[in-house]
Amino acid sequence: MYIRYRNKRYKLGDVAFNVFNTIVLLFLVVVTLYPFVNTLAISFNDGLDTVRGGIYIWPREFSLQNYRSVFVSGTVVNAFFVSVARTVISVVLNVFLTGMLAYCLSRKEYIFNKFITIAVVLTMYFNAGMIPIFKLNQSLGLYGSFWVYIIPTLISAFNVIVVRTYISSIPESLVESARLDGAGDFRIFIRIIFPLTKPALAVVGMFVAIFQWNNWIDTYLYASSKQELSTLSFELQKLLASSFSQSQAAQSATSGIGAELAGGMVTPIAMQAAITIVAMVPIICVYPFVQRYFVTGLNVGGVKE
Repeated sequence: MYIRYRNKRYKLGDVAFNVFNTIVLLFLVVVTLYPFVNTLAISFNDGLDTVRGGIYIWPREFSLQNYRSVFVSGTVVNAFFVSVARTVISVVLNVFLTGMLAYCLSRKEYIFNKFITIAVVLTMYFNAGMIPIFKLNQSLGLYGSFWVYIIPTLISAFNVIVVRTYISSIPESLVESARLDGAGDFRIFIRIIFPLTKPALAVVGMFVAIFQWNNWIDTYLYASSKQELSTLSFELQKLLASSFSQSQAAQSATSGIGAELAGGMVTPIAMQAAITIVAMVPIICVYPFVQRYFVTGLNVGGVKE
């Protein structure tokens, strides 16, 4: 059976299939975006009014008090720069060292190739545990140091395997031609391998950036006693915990919950929403610049010659 639209004939089955797909995809878009939009609306809504509920996609009583409460402490600014520093340094070193190790393990002429690859893979399945790792970092002098954020996470076994697989898909003729021109391994890596592995390295860099930006456990374990080493995630976590500890149970919309900060009421729900948005914004700003590499990078090794 056919239907006619704008002087064109379409099969009824194809039209029904397209309509069904459109409805399903629109439903998935709404389900995916609604939590973010709802959190954004709550973060800009008055704290006491939020207790009443009924906030969906638009704030009922617009207020910036929640964000003022987040940034009222001067420690947040310092924590922000610490988080930026640890994220940028970790991404640069992690991408470079992961790429170099992956290139070495991809070389067939390297006699320890299989042995080191097995050793790297085993670290993905076996872990010493938190206490031995804590003792190791402490014995290395990393306790209370900024480098405790960087050195223990310089290399990830999973990232090495991903990049190694991607490098293996690069034609060997490129490396051989470079060797005939007198290029060494380091020059080959910098001039040929590194540019060609940008998609995989971009994915690795994004994963590292998200981990470093959101991680606050290492600050809690190794640098909680030093305010100058506190990170944004740790400060926001403390602020969130403080807002809950200061709150009182509300029995009505007018009774309110929360702590009085900077001349206004902030409830735990509103504070949590504001903290969530603050933590998400930097990653959202960075993601568009590496998005184009994701499709290629996540299909690492899918097609080989």
